[in-house]
Order: sequence, then structure tokens, then C-alpha cells
Amino acid sequence: MSENNKKQFGVWMDSHHATIVGRKNIESGEFILIGHVKNEDPKTHSNENAANNSERTLLHKFFKEISSHMQNVEELHITGTGTVQEQFKKYLEETPQFKNAKVLDSTTNKMNDEKFIKLITEKFH
Repeated sequence: MSENNKKQFGVWMDSHHATIVGRKNIESGEFILIGHVKNEDPKTHSNENAANNSERTLLHKFFKEISSHMQNVEELHITGTGTVQEQFKKYLEETPQFKNAKVLDSTTNKMNDEKFIKLITEKFH
């Protein structure tokens, strides 16, 4: 299968926001913006355990919403700031529908949508 016939996606993320790009015609064509996902801010809790559980639940919900945009992904490039990409990669490895996807990751600063689309286009060519 050639590179252009794979279902390829890119995600730029930090702990608050994600930008998802994919191919216009799923398996071919130019990369386009698919969507943005925001992570909810955790509410303040009276104890640390409740706060940790709430944060973990919100992060899982955030990851689930991001992955819903990438049906049948075969190759994925995750980039962004912080350690949330590693957590997302681990989430994908533990999710049956994504465990066979080839996932690459890197670290980049925040960029606008056009620059991110260009970056992902370069990564998959």
C-alpha cells in the first residue's frame, strides 16, 4: 500500500486544546483541517483524590473526542507541547480500534492551522 493510500492523520495538542487534520478524501488528496477539540477545565474539588479523578476523567473524554475524528486511522503523527502527546499515544495503544495504527510523535510549539497542515503534509511525503 503506498503512502497516499493510507488513512493518515495529524494531531497537534496540549493539555487544553487539540487540532486534527486528515486527508480531504480519507485515503488520498491534500490534508485539511478536520476539527478542534477543547479539554474542559477541571472544577475545583475539596480533596486531592476527587480532583485527580476528575482530571483523569476529563482527559479520557478529551482523548475520546479527538479519536472520534480519526476513523480507521492507519498512520498518525502527534505533536505539541508538554507530555499530553505521550498520554494520548498510550491511550491509543490501549484502545482496540487504534492498537494497530502506526503512531509517531514529536514536540512542536503552537502553530496556526495552515502551518500545521503543511507540517503534516511534509511528515507523510
